[in-house]
Amino acid sequence: MHPVEPRISAYMSTLVRRHDDPVLIEMEDHAARNGFPIVGRLCGVTIELLARSVGARRVFELGSGYGYSAWWFARAVGEQGEIHCTDGDPHNASAAEGYLTRAGVWDRVTYHVGDALTHLKQTEGEFDVVYCDVDKVGYPECWRHARDRVRVGGLWICDNTLWSGRVLEEDRDEATQAIVEHNAMVAEDPDYLSVIVPTRDGLMVALRVS
Repeated sequence: MHPVEPRISAYMSTLVRRHDDPVLIEMEDHAARNGFPIVGRLCGVTIELLARSVGARRVFELGSGYGYSAWWFARAVGEQGEIHCTDGDPHNASAAEGYLTRAGVWDRVTYHVGDALTHLKQTEGEFDVVYCDVDKVGYPECWRHARDRVRVGGLWICDNTLWSGRVLEEDRDEATQAIVEHNAMVAEDPDYLSVIVPTRDGLMVALRVS
């Protein structure tokens, strides 16, 4: 269950530009067959729109799976852009290379296998967008390490910040507590202007203003 009423989500989906890219469809079929969590079309369009809105050319993903979200960011950054993907599973890296090569965007992707934060620390420079979709208990630590790596005018985007409504519960497990902690830290940061976009499971979008 996601916080957005299913009929509303279905209506929103009718307003999303249709994509018939066979690679995208194959990636979505893979997720459906294997129960692999991907952001899906509504969030995909949202992160592409957000990245385009800030003229993103450099994106770092904390947690990338087999490259579904990177497909959307690749559309935003264009041929001269770069996307840094991270995942601890080399099989996901291999799958991402196959999908994104066939999609014609692999040349703008650097895929780091291993701990996401370790690779963030090892990758120099600021980013136009840092996107977070790691194991939920890692959200606060990811924010602490990434907040200064986003350029002024850039975005921090984090998925699953409503967590199927569990953020409202008083009796929270470790993952839920970590999401609540993350959300509060971002919302209270004076250098960022933030809001949770209630699409699918909630996207935290934070613009660095200073």
